Amino acid sequence: MDESSTGPLDDAAVVRPEGSARSMVLTIDVITPIVDDPRAFGAIAAANSMSDVWAMGGRPEVALSFIGFPNDKLPLSVLEEVLQGVREACARASCAVVGGHTIGDSEPKCGLAVVGSVDPRHVWSHRSARLGDVLVLTKPIGTGVVGQAIKAGSATAEIIAAATAQMMALNDVACAVGLAAGASSCTDVTGFGLLGHLKHVVEASDLGAVIWASRVPILDGARAFADQGLVPGGSKRNLKYAEPVTSIDDDVEPVLRTLLADAQTSGGLLLAIPEAMAPMAVDRLRDAGIACAAVVGQLERASGPARIRVVR
Repeated sequence: MDESSTGPLDDAAVVRPEGSARSMVLTIDVITPIVDDPRAFGAIAAANSMSDVWAMGGRPEVALSFIGFPNDKLPLSVLEEVLQGVREACARASCAVVGGHTIGDSEPKCGLAVVGSVDPRHVWSHRSARLGDVLVLTKPIGTGVVGQAIKAGSATAEIIAAATAQMMALNDVACAVGLAAGASSCTDVTGFGLLGHLKHVVEASDLGAVIWASRVPILDGARAFADQGLVPGGSKRNLKYAEPVTSIDDDVEPVLRTLLADAQTSGGLLLAIPEAMAPMAVDRLRDAGIACAAVVGQLERASGPARIRVVR
């Protein structure tokens, strides 16, 4: 069988059994709560786990759930709500939850091991990005900062609702549009932030990239929270992680630099799409209700150690 993975730091792989028309996609992801609503937490965890499959151009088909639950602190009704959220998100994706495992834990955790499939002729990997393709982002960034604000009690109900809805949203439509537009590569924007995940793509494909910072969509409230210093430690580490391969123009304000590295939960897809197809792709995404979809950058030749240029 042929095997390939999307990158050395990913938790997903593609395996093609001999004689099969489609390749298997296998992935796993687990998160801790970013919102207080247990059903929403379960749905976000499921969407986050399945996103790796869509980021490879595939479709999730079967999943096993994993739950860590402090049953000495929380009633079992909370566990049932988390599992209900998982089931609802998977049902929206037509992905069957066929079992799972729950353990006692000091902190709630939830995730899925997902098996899906992908057309082997159209597998997206970090290594497959093409020179000149533009970068289309399908969700705003800022969930890490908003999550920090939720923990601090600083987020309004409206901001929490908007962030929750975004994280519960699936990346299935974004994947379908990317395939129709002939995308060469893709990554979902999650724990490493926009800059960190783009770093993986340009290094694996031996390319450079320019990001137009002012075009990057940002969640409501995230800029103000970042200005107040409500930035999670993971986001700060991400900025340092991306620094060796990133140059940022002086006129890009510090708060925007922070948000470009913000650690996301169930973030959007960053699609590398032929420049001529990008307007059609953005229009289709917006017609499908993904209103924030935007062209945020372009792949270019690498020149020196700074593979990523961030300009205003």
